[in-house]
Amino acid sequence: MPKIKINNKEVEFENGMTVLQACEIAGAEIPRFCYHERLSIAGNCRMCLVEMEKSPKPIASCAMPAAEGMNIKTNTEMVEKARKGVMEFLLANHPLDCPVCDQGGECDLQDQSLYYGFDKSRFKENKREVEDKYMGPLIKTQMTRCIHCTRCIRFATEIAGVSELGAIGRGEDMQITTYLEKSMQSELSGNVIDLCPVGALTSKPYAFEARPWELKKTESIDVMDAVGSNVRIDSYGWEVKRVLPRLNNNINEEWISDKTRFACDGLLKQRLDKPYKRENDKLLETSWDDVIDLISSKINKTDPKFIAGHVGDMSSLETINSFKTFLNSIGSNSYDFRERFFYINNKNKTNYIFNTSISKIEKSDFIFLIGTNPRTEATILNARIRKTFLSKKIPVFSIGSPGDLTYDYKVVGNNTEDIKKILEGENEVKSILLKSKRPMIIIGESALALKSGKFILESLKNFLFKNNFINEEWNSLNILHKNASTVGAIDLNFFMEEDSFFKKLKNNEFNLLYFVGSDNLNFVKKNEFIIYQGSHGDKMAQIADIVLPSPAYTEQDGLFINLEGRLQKCLKASYPLGLSKEDWKIFNLINKKLKNDFIFKNFRELRNDTLKKIKNHSDYDLLPKTNLKSIKSEDSEFFNENVEIDQLDYYFSNAIARSSKTMSDCKMARTNNFKK
Repeated sequence: MPKIKINNKEVEFENGMTVLQACEIAGAEIPRFCYHERLSIAGNCRMCLVEMEKSPKPIASCAMPAAEGMNIKTNTEMVEKARKGVMEFLLANHPLDCPVCDQGGECDLQDQSLYYGFDKSRFKENKREVEDKYMGPLIKTQMTRCIHCTRCIRFATEIAGVSELGAIGRGEDMQITTYLEKSMQSELSGNVIDLCPVGALTSKPYAFEARPWELKKTESIDVMDAVGSNVRIDSYGWEVKRVLPRLNNNINEEWISDKTRFACDGLLKQRLDKPYKRENDKLLETSWDDVIDLISSKINKTDPKFIAGHVGDMSSLETINSFKTFLNSIGSNSYDFRERFFYINNKNKTNYIFNTSISKIEKSDFIFLIGTNPRTEATILNARIRKTFLSKKIPVFSIGSPGDLTYDYKVVGNNTEDIKKILEGENEVKSILLKSKRPMIIIGESALALKSGKFILESLKNFLFKNNFINEEWNSLNILHKNASTVGAIDLNFFMEEDSFFKKLKNNEFNLLYFVGSDNLNFVKKNEFIIYQGSHGDKMAQIADIVLPSPAYTEQDGLFINLEGRLQKCLKASYPLGLSKEDWKIFNLINKKLKNDFIFKNFRELRNDTLKKIKNHSDYDLLPKTNLKSIKSEDSEFFNENVEIDQLDYYFSNAIARSSKTMSDCKMARTNNFKK
């Protein structure tokens, strides 16, 4: 490996690295504003100046390729003088409004000016003023603060894949704008707030809410989809103020989707904080003792085979396990987690997880989408696909038309017959697939929900095995789930075989239905007695006979398994509202009333029992170990059907999002074609 000398210390570096990256290897801190390791190099701010031997003036380390034999100095008098000069120019037009700026306390410019800034300015002329731009309901602009680092422009173009931001004018007159004064249309737009090194772009919903040092910071995970993005939840007292990304190169890198970031204001709206019972077609407040007596009495009078349960899209493993244990204890074996039927083969974990893993998308050389729209179903995963497409120009094919995915792809069919032809005949897709070394087949729930769902999965699995695309080094079979609770519920066998649950539900064969956080299930009530347990007064709560308040995901500890099969911890960041009780405690109270016994004595016992029941359990944040030898393809029946991809209502996909004013504003902006 080539070597470079930095501050008289010789270090090795990889070909293609810049001087700045080499300096970081050597442990030398280089200030920067425009440079970001995941974006292209711009070299705008010049804050990263260093001294290079035989160079008459300082060089921009972020734009200078490192070369063998270079001698770099980062702490000389020349370097310090140059950086102070750059800082003086940056502050010449920058308003000194730190006390009222939301970036205060987290501002790169503020931090760097403390070291390189002057106590007074030599610039006596009037400062520039720039009109604020409209960027939608999420991003608040104060463009006079802008230092033209162009991070936001590069992110929108390179990562988000929507070329909405750009620059007009030159020099001092340069302005960052959306050109047509429209809202940003990307589901990743909020990340420009984190990227902005000054206070030019800040969070509009969070504006003037709190200072960073006032907030309690809790490292947790996102449950708005099945990706399991690592996040930090910032709360003030019992109120969640904001959600920010945490670095995890294996999952979300340092990005999160807009729904993950901004839907948190829905945690305060439409909340259930007291038990309710229905009398004279009205839900009336009552006590816990009253509803527990009523529920236990109703269960005692109902045949267990007519009792059924359903858990929602954001239910933790502990909730699912305790609910299943409770239902089994009263003699019921009718339960499910799916919002509609889709085929599941749970005989081996490989059959229902994203086997390639999110990080290894970047190593793939062929992607085949079947019945899925990753842009709305798993936004962060879609960003990885785009990243791979841009860097390697890999072919992307699709069965079904998902719409704009932010990268080019080719639709090669819209029905199951097309899948059969690709696997059995001679065609372009099969030819490219067989030539590839690391292909990825991504199957969505829209495909698995078809009558041919079993055929699609099993025939693809057989094809991949036959051509050695499923092995210990690379597994091409990937199932893309939409909900955070899905893989965990499958692991815990919380579903009925085939579609018997949904047939009985449709035919109104159940007498007592117990819904836990289920707000997306299509169900028409007739004579059923319905118990709803959850955090929000959403669709199911409105038709329930009994409503039981339980905490939201930010208000209780819980385990989740993401679409890769990775076990993750969701930590308590705030307090439950009102008289809310944790899900497992509610089941305990009902069971004690029925049988004078608790299902689980404490949370530790519940968690240990849950961990024992998880298939192929690995340690936290690790991919599961799967036994590929035990995977067998099963016989399946073929049906010629159209593959119609579900159009997920991205901003209203769950109860929390539907309660969020910010998500409602985003929905309205999209309805108005993103105009102001």
